[in-house]
Amino acid sequence: MTLEHDHSSEAIRERFAKGHKASYLQDWVYGSIDGAVTTFAVVSGVIGAQLSVRIILILGIANLLADGFSMAAGNYSATKSELDDTERLRAIERKHIKQVPEGEREEIRQILSAKGLSGSTLEEATDAITSNEELWINTMITEEYGISPTSRAPLKSALSTFTAFFIAGAIPLLPFIFSMQNAFTIACSMTALAFFITGMIKSRWALSPWWQSGTETLLIGGLAAAVSYGVGYLLRGIVD
Repeated sequence: MTLEHDHSSEAIRERFAKGHKASYLQDWVYGSIDGAVTTFAVVSGVIGAQLSVRIILILGIANLLADGFSMAAGNYSATKSELDDTERLRAIERKHIKQVPEGEREEIRQILSAKGLSGSTLEEATDAITSNEELWINTMITEEYGISPTSRAPLKSALSTFTAFFIAGAIPLLPFIFSMQNAFTIACSMTALAFFITGMIKSRWALSPWWQSGTETLLIGGLAAAVSYGVGYLLRGIVD
């Protein structure tokens, strides 16, 4: 059986020395799914309404820029809010350590006790953690509030989301931009593939196999496109 990483002493030491790095993969996945779904929904709706290719390009490009920026801005604000909240909690813990150190030591003691430590081992571990204020605070942030000490940078999150949104969202528009024959059929095939590949990437966060995650994302995107196409078709007479 092939393991994900080496478990020799040297390999473990090197891996831990690198520390934790923030992952922006989820921003790419969310941006990709939303970009492909919303842009293809626009294309499907316009085709369903039997409007011109010019309308597809106008609405599609507007969606790429406006909706992509909106999603990126929202992600920036949300990530920034998480960072601000973490800093607020760190400030609280720092204040409590200064004002009621024994109470904070007891919190560490009970946290470690819940993990199975007891007796002299518990006291030594408590002393070791509380002898370093930053380690003390980080432990409280993780154990008391359930917050990871590794945070994503708001700007990088926003850029990752926008880039993924723009790339995936451009896929349904390409056949129309290049005036291909059977452009809508080609757009359907290309977008379906984009949905499936995005789902494959998303499977990293799930216990389900890649093909199941890919199929699930494909079905979700296809349903959104079908609804948009149906609405456009039913309302096509409004713009006649």
